[in-house]
Amino acid sequence: MSNQPTENAGGFRSRSKAASKNSQASRGAGRSQQSRSKSNRGSGAGKRDQQRRDGSQPNTQRRPQHRDKRAGGAKPLPDGLRGIFIDVDLARAVAFDVIFRANEEGTYANLALPKLLNQEGLKRRDAAFATELTYGTLRNQGVIDAVLAACSSRPLDSIHPGVLAALRLGTYQLLYTRVEPHAAVDTSVRIVADIGQGQAKGFTNAILRSVTSKTPEQWLETLEPAGEIAALAFRHAHPEWIARSFAKILGLAELEGALDADSQRPKVHLVARPGEISAEELALITGGEEGQYSPYAVYLDSGNPGELDPVREGLAAVQDEGSQLIARSLVEAPVTGEDHGRWLDLCAGPGGKAALLGCLARIDGATVDAIEIQEHRARLIEKSVNGLPVRVHHADGRDSGLEPGFDRVLVDAPCSGLGALRRRPEARWRKQESDIAELNKLQKQLLSSAIELTRSGGVVVYSTCSPDLRETRGIVDYALENFPVEELDAHALVPNLPDAGEDKSIQMWPHRHGTDAMFFAVLRKK
Repeated sequence: MSNQPTENAGGFRSRSKAASKNSQASRGAGRSQQSRSKSNRGSGAGKRDQQRRDGSQPNTQRRPQHRDKRAGGAKPLPDGLRGIFIDVDLARAVAFDVIFRANEEGTYANLALPKLLNQEGLKRRDAAFATELTYGTLRNQGVIDAVLAACSSRPLDSIHPGVLAALRLGTYQLLYTRVEPHAAVDTSVRIVADIGQGQAKGFTNAILRSVTSKTPEQWLETLEPAGEIAALAFRHAHPEWIARSFAKILGLAELEGALDADSQRPKVHLVARPGEISAEELALITGGEEGQYSPYAVYLDSGNPGELDPVREGLAAVQDEGSQLIARSLVEAPVTGEDHGRWLDLCAGPGGKAALLGCLARIDGATVDAIEIQEHRARLIEKSVNGLPVRVHHADGRDSGLEPGFDRVLVDAPCSGLGALRRRPEARWRKQESDIAELNKLQKQLLSSAIELTRSGGVVVYSTCSPDLRETRGIVDYALENFPVEELDAHALVPNLPDAGEDKSIQMWPHRHGTDAMFFAVLRKK
């Protein structure tokens, strides 16, 4: 491209991440407020309007002494981000911090962002702006990186990670929001200065100015790959392999709708715990709407569910409606012979399905054994099932040590999580198709163990939060060929769920059902 900035346009030499962080920290720790003021003047960061054109508020609180500097704000200092970002509004500072940590430390944005918003005291409009910037940047990172690569004369992996995070944040604003271009560019340049990478201000400015040389639609047309599936994947910010996985089930006609649904904000789904409160009562108390498919589901359009009295009192919990249907189907599936009330959740963490099974078991006079291999997740289950007839075991589901003879066994198997991409914005770019083969091995082992632990005539429900055929029908068909089981019609257990697949198993979709893309099949041991 003719307008590509070169290394002499304000960039800096490539260095390793470790060296970058160490050198950056040493520079920042000895930097005086006087030199900071000069730097701010040089980048155009002097006195500014208190109300920015995009509606966010600038952060004017300053520290008069020297400040420790970090490579991109990996871990907030005791005084928070206000002590690091001088002329950057707090909403963008929060977004930058989470974006950096999601890429450099593997942090989950949906966990880190709410915590940081609370820590920094952001409310309402500023919190919403920070959320949009964070999730939007991470969700569209593949497209953003393609644009940045086209504008940069150097590979993106040679750019300092803090500078790259600032470039991604700025590019998202330029391509996907109504933020004024000068505001997006200027604040990104000031972020770079505030993290101790002042020598990269010119480079950052040149890259982002290059991004503004085309409209968003022109960039998409310029960079769009050949092939219908590849083009749809790029336009909807998905790796091509994920789009191909979805297309094998949905076909091309529905593919765009499925990809688009992954980028939409999902409603909050609550579960009214049976025996504690009804869905009707929960909807009246919370102002929500009763669910369409699960008799325990309530939908909320917005708000923090953790602040609701029924949730705080343990009468209700946050749980996707699809997850509720899977747990309920285990209890409703017909067994041969008498149900002796021995139920098992073989992969129980973090405890949502185990808690719902526990509520239903209490009504039916049954007990549930819940197995979890990770100790911290086992502790989460214990909190979720407190007071319910559930025994939690810290063990490996492949070799649990439990006595066989269970009437009902749930195998909610570890999977790629492709069905929940809308809840974790960075997930689609972290996952690799090569991971599925290893997951398939584990899924087969767990299902084999479940069948072994089930009595003759008992039922096994196999479920995943993935629509990928290798993790769904592929595993079920393997079990039908290798174990003494027969498949029951899962549709009969959720008769009001339309368009859930042509096989005996159930496949849910966000764009069809408003749930995560969950799968389950019901097997009965011969």
